[in-house]
Parts: sequence; C-alpha cells; structure tokens
Amino acid sequence: MFRYMLGGGDMQTYVISLLLTLPIILLSLSVHETAHGFAAWRLGDPTAKNLGRLTLNPAKHLDPVGFVCMLLAGFGWANPVPVNSRYFKKPRRDIALVGFAGPLSNLLLAVVFLLLLRFVGFGVLAELTVSTQLQFNLVYFTILFLYYGVYMNVTLAVFNLLPIPPLDGSRIFYVFLPPRLYYKIMQHQRTITIVVMALLLLGPLSSLINFLTELIVGGLFALVGMSGFLI
Repeated sequence: MFRYMLGGGDMQTYVISLLLTLPIILLSLSVHETAHGFAAWRLGDPTAKNLGRLTLNPAKHLDPVGFVCMLLAGFGWANPVPVNSRYFKKPRRDIALVGFAGPLSNLLLAVVFLLLLRFVGFGVLAELTVSTQLQFNLVYFTILFLYYGVYMNVTLAVFNLLPIPPLDGSRIFYVFLPPRLYYKIMQHQRTITIVVMALLLLGPLSSLINFLTELIVGGLFALVGMSGFLI
C-alpha cells in the first residue's frame, strides 16, 4: 500500500503535485515489489521471476483499482508479488526476510534521492546563475522533486513496517509469535485491512506515519549536514 498527500486545494497545485509525485510513486512501488520478488528468488522461490515480476517496469506491478484510488484519493496500492513459501528452507524466517526486503529497498532509494538532493539540488543547481523565471522554476521543481523522493520513500517504508496484516511488518513481527497465534490473527486479515484503511482515511494512523517519517527524514538530513534545509 502507498499513501501520499497532494498539497494545496486548487487544480493547478494538484496538477503540479501530481506531475512531481507520480514518477516517484511508480518508481518506488516498482522497486518495492521487485525487491520482494528478488529476495524470494534468492531464497529459492522462482514464482515472481517466472511471472516476469523481477522488473522495474511499473506496468508489471500496478493494480488498476489501486492506481485509480491513488490518483483520485491519494491512497492506493500495488499488485503484490506472489510468494510461495513451499520453496523456502525455513519458511517463517524467509517470509520475514522477503517482507523486510520491500521497506529496505525504499529506505535505500530514499538515501539515493537524499544524496542527489545534497550534491545536485543544493550543490550543482544551487551554484547556477538563474536569470529567468523558467530557469528558476526548473531548479526549484527539481529540488522539490528530489525532496519528495526522500520523503515519500521513507513514508512507504514506515507504513509497510507497521506490524499489522497485510503490511510487510506483519511478516517480520509475526515470525516471533507462536504459530497458533499467528494463524489466528491471519484469519482476520480482511477485517484488519478494512480497519487499517479506515484509520488512514480518518487520520489517526496517518498522523503516526507522518510523525515517524518526519523523525527519520530529519535524522537523514542531519547526517548529511542538511538539517536546515528541511521543507
């Protein structure tokens, strides 16, 4: 799943935000799902590889309904990579590793965006002589795009690490639970999913995710000496 916020209320702001965030969403979701499939493949499960899911092509990972919801409501999801635990030598451990691969890939992608922001956005571009409004807009929106790349990938990682099904965090957390308790919780996965979506839309869960995201993003900016450039 993925949630993002489009700034402002007017149509122009919506279109600009969409143009900036949509490429990041497509890339981030593709990296996330590919990481799941790659981890499963390395652990012995060829299902995702055989289905052509080890690719960064967004068309292979998008869920039509989830994508439309993403455009209209700022909340959506990708098509999960299929995993067959029968191929794993240690199913519970390997499922946890596959689950962790997705959020980890987004944290690494956030670091890539952060380094580009540090050395290109506030480095090369900041040194340019801007003489026209068009040049200013290009520099400004490039920096904003890179910032969104950091923030949105951290958000995706934080959201998916929540220890509730069907999120990746549940695969990681439940490996420590007794099998009986694990299967009992999974019996109610559909109900839990509906509750999670409701909490997102109503605000409480979004507030928690935003708090954790800002905490992590602030730490990352501080590590590269950019704490004063937080938007």
